[in-house]
Amino acid sequence: MSLVLYNTLTRRKEPLKTLEPGKVKMYCCGVTVYDYSHLGHARSSIVWDTVRRYLLWQGYNVTYVQNFTDIDDKILNRAKTEGSFMRTVAERYTQAYLEDMQRLNVMEADLYTYATQTLDGIQRLISELEHKGYAYPANGDVYYAVRKFKGYGKLSGRKLEDMQAGASGRVVAEDSIKQDPFDFALWKAAKPGEPFWESPWGPGRPGWHIECSAMIREHLADTIDIHVGGSDLIFPHHENEIAQSEAATGQPLSHYWMHNGMVNVGGEKMSKSLGNFTTIRDLLDAPDGPDPMALRLFLLQGHYRKPVDFTAESITAAQNSWHTLQEGLLFGYQFGAKLGWAAVDDPAFGDPAAMRIERDSSVVQAFQAAMDDDFNTAGGLAALFDLAKELRRAGNLITHTGQADTEADTLRQQWQTLVCLAQVLGLETKPDAATEASVGWPDADIEALLAQRREARAAKNFAEGDRIRDLLQAQGITLIDKPGGVTEWHR
Repeated sequence: MSLVLYNTLTRRKEPLKTLEPGKVKMYCCGVTVYDYSHLGHARSSIVWDTVRRYLLWQGYNVTYVQNFTDIDDKILNRAKTEGSFMRTVAERYTQAYLEDMQRLNVMEADLYTYATQTLDGIQRLISELEHKGYAYPANGDVYYAVRKFKGYGKLSGRKLEDMQAGASGRVVAEDSIKQDPFDFALWKAAKPGEPFWESPWGPGRPGWHIECSAMIREHLADTIDIHVGGSDLIFPHHENEIAQSEAATGQPLSHYWMHNGMVNVGGEKMSKSLGNFTTIRDLLDAPDGPDPMALRLFLLQGHYRKPVDFTAESITAAQNSWHTLQEGLLFGYQFGAKLGWAAVDDPAFGDPAAMRIERDSSVVQAFQAAMDDDFNTAGGLAALFDLAKELRRAGNLITHTGQADTEADTLRQQWQTLVCLAQVLGLETKPDAATEASVGWPDADIEALLAQRREARAAKNFAEGDRIRDLLQAQGITLIDKPGGVTEWHR
């Protein structure tokens, strides 16, 4: 089965056929950097990171470009509130976004682009549209004449008469200087006290939509393979991108348009006005916050095009699922030496780049079949959990009986397959600091704690016995109580 993906433009699944064999040019609409990133940003970034990872795993040479909108009314308003500058606000929240994405194991883009660094390309594109009759100046502003572009509405499926100007709060209410209420701004005349750039139409700054059209053209091509973003960007942003770019070049802007579903909180749309707005760092930094990989796992459990409902229960379930997967991913570090695996002390041990897996194995085939069907990460995860549970069972046998009932080479192949496929989904782990620290605990100290535990249990002080067990478990030391009051342990 070849890879098929859902194309918002055609409203159907289509086989992936790239402009150049083996190469993918991919553009992602990034964030407007005026605040800390929220769960919606986490979902979008993780979804497209996973799509990119899978394309790379399939052997494509992927060029992945993502923008930052660093000119915007929201950024200016934040700067005014703080008594600072637009650039200061934008740089702070750009850095915060990158830090959050690193925690979620989102790969850096091949190129990050910024509106403030694309002013020449933006102005050139506006000039072309004006020359071709698709744009007109008005009192220092420049507007796109929507009705001049015959294909307007083909992405969103909306009819012009049903559309409303000012969608997403990005465009001001209808102004008499516009020739048509549906026209949108390509260039905005400078307002007193706001930053501006010189242009053929006077001092001002670009509109939101023109930025992405110019950045795609400048850094990728007139036509790219895949354009991605949140479903809230289909209209007006992506619709307007198409109108601008295709009017200027006469070529399709992108062959495939992909959009991820939104994040709901307790069944309601996440928004600041409802008080259910959660930033990535607030969630992860909370005392009972989830592991970043558990959050990533949660966001991959549903299909990327469907809404996902964020609840405390769903995050707890994802945390438990991550623990299961994590056990499997750590299997090699914990049991490799006992199984006589070679190279367990090699620095490259556990690195997927140094592993070879059987691409025709049933597990890999099941994973690939799921992912080839419009990136069905839920199906891909199911294949991973089957492997993780097999490895956990083998680990329990080794712990309790000293040996597994599966060949050591087979277990190594299973573990390597799990590690490699999990990395395709961006789910990775290493022995943590607590586990590594436990290796340095002297055996005598552990035995002393076990003696205290035996005394506590003999005195029927089971709470103290449980406390000692939990203390040791927190350090990566597992206890096995056997008949006759014997307790075995392993790191």
